[in-house]
Amino acid sequence: MDRLVLLVSTGVARGLVIALFALSLVIIWRAARIVNFAQAAMAVVAVYVAFAVHAATGSYVLAVLGALVTGALLGLAVERGLMRRVPGATPMPGMIVAIGLVMVLQSLLGVLFGSRHRPMSPVFSQSPLYVGDVPVLSRYDLFVLVVALVVVVGLGLLFNRSTLGLQLRAAAVAPEVSRLLGVRVPRMVTIGWMLSSAVAALAVLLLVPTELGLNAHSADVLFVHAFTVAVLGGLDSPAGALVGGLVVGVLISLVTGYASAGLAPLAVLGLLTTVLLVRPGGIFATKEARTA
Repeated sequence: MDRLVLLVSTGVARGLVIALFALSLVIIWRAARIVNFAQAAMAVVAVYVAFAVHAATGSYVLAVLGALVTGALLGLAVERGLMRRVPGATPMPGMIVAIGLVMVLQSLLGVLFGSRHRPMSPVFSQSPLYVGDVPVLSRYDLFVLVVALVVVVGLGLLFNRSTLGLQLRAAAVAPEVSRLLGVRVPRMVTIGWMLSSAVAALAVLLLVPTELGLNAHSADVLFVHAFTVAVLGGLDSPAGALVGGLVVGVLISLVTGYASAGLAPLAVLGLLTTVLLVRPGGIFATKEARTA
């Protein structure tokens, strides 16, 4: 029983990081109707900047700010420099450009920093805390939980309770109508890219200290899990990303703890296949078009 509590609690912490990255994919889908396959590589670039800031200043707060700012600027550069020049009639050209960007960014990181993992120390201890005799979350897991929940709630309020969120949604769903109503659609798309890239950078920054370390491919598995979560919940559903992230995180933790780490991807694939067979659009997919 103690082991089950520990696995579930750590799975929830890991699941919220996955949900956070999945939310970044949902944001970019809502803003530009594209799956950004370069999201992980862009986030890793931002985390390398955070690593450098932390090494130079010793401040974790400045490192987080560095990751967020770099992620947002990368989103701005990619949208303005690449995606705005790609035909937007269908999502396919943008996805192909994103895949090419992955290759470029990962190759550059490999040339500049090599293939070895650079360890990043967590800001808090990873030793589990105890409630009575039962091990639960570590201090770092609690920190991740708090940060992820704050960001998730903040994004929910942004999209559902603010004028900017309404404009972002309207620009993605009905760009021509939005232009007639005075919404600056290109600006909304740019903001969506910046917000999405910053959230992804934060998710990777939270994850890396619990893994082998930082290298060009540190976020590849996270992207696969987050993309799975986004599809499970529905690419247009922030609630689906949150619930799906928690389910996948706990599933990975339980399978790893009771079986082996090698079976965890198969368990996630089985869950994805089952959901797609039952509800191809995702569990939280809307049945009718949303009106802005």
